Amino acid sequence: MYTSIIGYVAAFGTTVSFLPQAIKTIRTKDTSGISLYMYALFTFGTLCWLIYGVMSGSMPVAAANAVTLVFASIILAYKLRYK
Repeated sequence: MYTSIIGYVAAFGTTVSFLPQAIKTIRTKDTSGISLYMYALFTFGTLCWLIYGVMSGSMPVAAANAVTLVFASIILAYKLRYK
């Protein structure tokens, strides 16, 4: 039980810490300070973590990475669109 609680707290913390940058990028459409290659790799890695979470039955990992993948994909799309 404590393991799941720690997992959800960690998932919440890492996902929420990502949101300010995502919101700023969505509002300003300014991606000049973001590396395309870094974000492409980050988004791919997040997708892999999501798949891992689903396949292993780890809901904290799956839930956190599902949310992060949405925002990472939006930022990556903005980076590609607003070069």
